[in-house]
Amino acid sequence: MSLKNFQYDALMRSYNQKQLLHKHEQSERIAQAEEKMPRLAEIRKEIAALGLLKARIVLGAVKEEDFNLSEKIQQLSKERAAILAQNGYPKDYLDMHYDCPLCKDTGYIGSEKCACFQKAAVDLLYTQSNIRSILNTENFSHFSFDYYSSDFTDASSGITSLDSAKNAYEKSWDFIDDFPSGNNLLIYGDTGVGKTYLTHCIAKELLDRSFFVLYFTSFDLFDLLSKNAFEKDAEAADMAQFVFDCDLLIIDDLGTELTNSFISSQLFCCINERIINKKSTVISTNLTMEDFLDTYSERTFSRVTSKYTLLKLVGNDIRIQKRLLGGK
Repeated sequence: MSLKNFQYDALMRSYNQKQLLHKHEQSERIAQAEEKMPRLAEIRKEIAALGLLKARIVLGAVKEEDFNLSEKIQQLSKERAAILAQNGYPKDYLDMHYDCPLCKDTGYIGSEKCACFQKAAVDLLYTQSNIRSILNTENFSHFSFDYYSSDFTDASSGITSLDSAKNAYEKSWDFIDDFPSGNNLLIYGDTGVGKTYLTHCIAKELLDRSFFVLYFTSFDLFDLLSKNAFEKDAEAADMAQFVFDCDLLIIDDLGTELTNSFISSQLFCCINERIINKKSTVISTNLTMEDFLDTYSERTFSRVTSKYTLLKLVGNDIRIQKRLLGGK
């Protein structure tokens, strides 16, 4: 991902802070353990002394019989592990502990960015776009069925508002619990029935489980893909690649963008490639299935209806209901 200099510097500072913190924590563990088990301090000093002695022998600075340094260290390490075990400590208690053992909290594996760096970069962008603050309030812990009535029946489907909400709620949790499965969701219905809220709930759960989630309104997604295609924008190119590679892509309010042949082809490409690669996508839209077919290509409609679980939400506009309740 092409980050601005200040963004990259912020990420690298966070890695440096992690390393310093974990080094400090290790030093505290060592001091605590050696105070309780003095032999550990002796072993540490003996290992250091053996290393120095080996170096002096190799350099010819002392005339002493050579020895196998690795074998000596291994013997002392086994003794140290036995002492820790006898006192109820894990064998790695004195080792450096890392948030990411793959890159050891450097952000890089060799010259390549670690997966944790990529996730941290996306998390940074989420934070800067205030998506985190949205997810603090729009999540399953705040989800309520109170805005869905059993008295409201959808004329076309015959389901009540409450039943549609319960079905969408259960299917969303099935989607989350089965993740990653390559499954997909299309959440559709009239304006204000909770489609965007539900996508936020799904995003929050999977982000909390450390999955790589990207969230776009349809306008922002196609604006990004347009910049990548026509402006050769480096940052857009990197982010566009994440659109295809992320664990979950959420496209909110599909159909509110100005649709043309480019948009239609980009939508099919995005949906189709993610299906092929078994990458999950969640789409929300105000469009009916008939409007979806008319707005986008028949092949896009076919891929969605055959590869997505369709969840229809019906009912009265929740935003209006909240305003009315607030006014009472």
